[in-house]
Amino acid sequence: MRAVVRLDDVVGDHTLLRAPVATEMATVTEGCSGNGGGSTVQSWLLFSVLMLATSPLPVAWALVEGLYCGTEVCYDVLGVTREASKAEIARAYRQLARRYHPDRFRPGDQGSEGETLESFQQKFLLVATAYETLKDEDSRRDYDYMLDHPEEYYQHYYTYYRRRLTPKVDVRIVILVTICAISIFQYYSWHSSYNEAINCLANVPKYRIQATIIAKEQGLLNRTKEKGKNRRSKEEIREQEEEVIRDIIKTKIDIKGGYQKPNLSDILLCQILLFPCYLISYVAWYVSWVYHFTICREEYGDQEKLYIIRRYMKISQSQFDSMDELTRQSFLEKQLWIKENYELYKAEQEEEMKAKMATDPKMKRYRRWRKNEGPGRLTFIDD
Repeated sequence: MRAVVRLDDVVGDHTLLRAPVATEMATVTEGCSGNGGGSTVQSWLLFSVLMLATSPLPVAWALVEGLYCGTEVCYDVLGVTREASKAEIARAYRQLARRYHPDRFRPGDQGSEGETLESFQQKFLLVATAYETLKDEDSRRDYDYMLDHPEEYYQHYYTYYRRRLTPKVDVRIVILVTICAISIFQYYSWHSSYNEAINCLANVPKYRIQATIIAKEQGLLNRTKEKGKNRRSKEEIREQEEEVIRDIIKTKIDIKGGYQKPNLSDILLCQILLFPCYLISYVAWYVSWVYHFTICREEYGDQEKLYIIRRYMKISQSQFDSMDELTRQSFLEKQLWIKENYELYKAEQEEEMKAKMATDPKMKRYRRWRKNEGPGRLTFIDD
């Protein structure tokens, strides 16, 4: 009995085995058909076919729709070889683009028999896709790798769509431009806040009088008699005096907190550039702190004590610096760097705040309003 196994039934639509392999398998089947172990040979033959079908043999169906030129080879579309140079590829593309451009379609012309506008458009798009694939070195290298290694099916999909979806602009440039834009906005915002604070202080009688006295002592507000064309109007003289007062306030008053004078080293770009220096300084400071106060058990200095107090209070350095000198000196006198003393001081401050809120007329009106009306009620009272 002759055992016949159809390779198409085992492999399916993907006939990966070549003709010599099928011939050899048929020969082995015929040689073993006369023996009594026909079923054994048939089982062995089926197992061999399955192993060969699942082995990583070159697949002929690697060219699929959706990747590069689809089922067409990009080199064949342009009519060039794989060794063609960029100039040859560009020349072939220009010729085919002129030939298949939809605007050049004329029904009945020579070379366009049986063609339609839709077919011309499809060919033109295919030619353009082939040129876009082969004109770039990286894309061409990936495409050649796909032709040489068709079995890496999913890897080709990943490479193709990664290149398609990757932004054309360098991400580093985008990040740099964003940081620069944020830094410019920061500096402009801080400068506006600082000018707003200066304008507010210039209108406060206390600071305005002091600045006027200093300006007169320096001879900046002495009015000289002006005649002829150089004579200024009252508005110009007033503007000059205001500018002098503002300059004196800027130089004499040190504003802390959110309205302090802007510094270029505080913007985001400078902070990022100076981050390695800050990191090295912090590591050196931390090692020195551990060595002097943890290992050697040395006594804290005033700066170290104030640092511990600030850490207990959980405020930033700028907020702590905005406090007056007498307040910080009182912290040292109360020995608030000791945890127990700070906890006692904190409890006392909370009790004082509660007592102040209980006796404050504004807080009384607020509590009365919360009790009687509340934020969710409609009222016509003016206050």
